[in-house]
Amino acid sequence: MASSPRTVEDHRAVVAALLPRPVAEQVPLAGARGRVLAADLVAAVALPSFDNSAMDGYAVRAAEVAGASADAPLEFVVAADIPAGRTDVPPLEPGTVHRIMTGALMPAGADAIVQVELTDGGAEKVRISGAPAPGTHVRRAGEDVVTGDIVLPAGVVLGAAQIGLAAAVGAAEVPVFRRPVVLVLSTGSELVAPGSPLLPGQIYESNGPMLAAAVEDAGGLAELLRFVPDDEEQFLATLRERVEHGGVDLILTSGGVSAGAYEVVKDAFTGRGVEFVKVAMQPGGPQGAGRVAELGGVAVVTLPGNPVSSQVSFEVFVRPALLRMQGHPHPDRPVVTATLGHALTSPLGRRQFRRGVLDAVAGTVGEIGTPASHRLGSMARSDCLFVVPEDVTELPVGTRMDVWLIEV
Repeated sequence: MASSPRTVEDHRAVVAALLPRPVAEQVPLAGARGRVLAADLVAAVALPSFDNSAMDGYAVRAAEVAGASADAPLEFVVAADIPAGRTDVPPLEPGTVHRIMTGALMPAGADAIVQVELTDGGAEKVRISGAPAPGTHVRRAGEDVVTGDIVLPAGVVLGAAQIGLAAAVGAAEVPVFRRPVVLVLSTGSELVAPGSPLLPGQIYESNGPMLAAAVEDAGGLAELLRFVPDDEEQFLATLRERVEHGGVDLILTSGGVSAGAYEVVKDAFTGRGVEFVKVAMQPGGPQGAGRVAELGGVAVVTLPGNPVSSQVSFEVFVRPALLRMQGHPHPDRPVVTATLGHALTSPLGRRQFRRGVLDAVAGTVGEIGTPASHRLGSMARSDCLFVVPEDVTELPVGTRMDVWLIEV
């Protein structure tokens, strides 16, 4: 008697358990974009690290310009020029001003900046027609970040702003979680490299490039092995040759897992540690996962060969597992709710992941294409997946749906 299909949640847990816990490594800041910080980053310097001017203008003693106005400007000797980056800034003597640029070090004795628009812009003498209060247009040392502050906590994803902050506090390297190395392999003697002429019965190989791109999008490092023939010994030998060099966290295959003949992945891995199951979902019912002792115990996840099944299976099972391995705080796709724009039916007992287009303004989602698992064109035109629960068969217009946002 056939066993009951595995639930989506149970198979997600099986796949997640195969991958190791996050491991930290030091990387140059220039290579840290998109990585997850593995430890708190502490500021080695304050921000700003010194009092500096927030405007182009003149550094003054506020008390000395208190009476200046447009009708009664005051004139001062410009005793020094202070461009940004000057380190030998002289102190401000009483009765004088210093011309100063944005970001330049405030001279000792000055307590305000008169912006250049309130002056005649003189270089040797200047007429000032504004009376700023003490502290005007002065950036104080440490007003943004104090030395010793935790500026970025562990677990944050390093984007442009975070990398800028890390650089500003002097971090040349940062501790981040290691990127998983994924060996991507699609099988099938019918596969041909794109750009080559096709013979009858042949197709261009798309799953490998697609899954490799998906791995990279999830932060992993993809290695693509292509055009392994439907031969069990050659299949295992190809994997053994690569895995024995080490450094592979996951073997990800597509195709060769169904119930028919010539299913090389299933034939090669059956009895070697990979469990092949049916998952109660569509597309993507046939799945496999496990560890193969003959390949050094490396984790293996096998996906179905139809391209939409393969890509949806990656989204449901593999992508979140790869992100968790990297310590990502949000391993799952963002989920919103929307109302269904047209009526649908769905088979009982299988969770459906339907390709859709979300109208964020109207708050509606509509299916694109059909549920057929070979129609990659509709997958490429979709920007979301909307989820139909296993126990739902009729979906009238206006049904509230969970929608996974997958647009890059």
